[in-house]
Parts: sequence; C-alpha cells; structure tokens
Amino acid sequence: MGLINGLPAHVLLVHFVVVLVPLTALALAVCAIWRSAAQRMGIVLPLLALVTLVSVPLATQAGEWLEEHVDSDALVRRHAALGDGLLPWVGGLFLLAVLVWWAARRGTASATETPRGTRRSAAPVHVAVAVLSLVIAAGAVVDVYRIGDSGAKAAWHDGYSKAASGSDGDDH
Repeated sequence: MGLINGLPAHVLLVHFVVVLVPLTALALAVCAIWRSAAQRMGIVLPLLALVTLVSVPLATQAGEWLEEHVDSDALVRRHAALGDGLLPWVGGLFLLAVLVWWAARRGTASATETPRGTRRSAAPVHVAVAVLSLVIAAGAVVDVYRIGDSGAKAAWHDGYSKAASGSDGDDH
C-alpha cells in the first residue's frame, strides 16, 4: 500500500490507529471493570478490538512503504522500530476484549441458574482480568503516544520555521 489520492497511505491510515487504540483501550477498561457495561456493549467490544487489530498492520505496512521513499535518518528509524512494537499490545487488547465479552455473555446466561456463592468464587478471576486489561490498555495507549511523538518528530524536525513568516499581513 503506497499512495491514497496522491498522499502516502501511512499518513492517512495512522489516524485510524491513533483514534481506535485509545478508544478500544478505554472500552476494554470500562467493560473489564463493570460487567454491566460489558453486557450492554455486547459484541461491539470484540468487533471494535478486531478493527483496531487489523488497522495496525495496515498502517505498519504503509509505513514501511513510506520509509523506503523518504530519506532515512535516526528519527525515521526510531519511529519505525517503535511502530513494530504496537501489534503485541493491540493483540492483547483484542484477546482481552474477547475474554471480557465472553465472560459477560456467559455471566448473563447463567445469572439466573447460578447460586450466589459461585459468583463470589469468580471474583478473583474478574479482578485479575480487570487489572490485566488496565495494564494492557495503558501500555497500548502509551505506546501509541510514543510512536506518534516519534513520527511527528521524524516528519517535522526540520520542516517548519520557528519564526513567523510575516505573510499574515502584519507590517510591524
């Protein structure tokens, strides 16, 4: 994947990642903590995580194409290296989203059939999944920030002037 409408595909596709990863992380965290949110969200949670998971390799592949078509320097190489590390985080978001969805669905189906004592025995598992979800969600969001920051530095480190151009009509 190279160009979309004359622009490098990476600069367009990366916006999906920048929006979807934090959105998926937030949805996962909320659903992992509050079972009722997971029950309300239903299949949307794992579907959102799946779309997010698919968007990452698309942006990465487009980024690899772009890397071959720009001057390579240390900033570009750092951005590319950081970008390669996002997929495991997003894979974790996806797996946990499926687990949270499955547990919420199972909990809804068996809530009337299960005695109260059995639900208490599931509490440690719920807490463990919630904590793991928070860790993976935070890690994914921090990684997206780091990747985006390095990409912005690679793209703009010498592409603008810190002084105003004076073309805004001011004669001062």
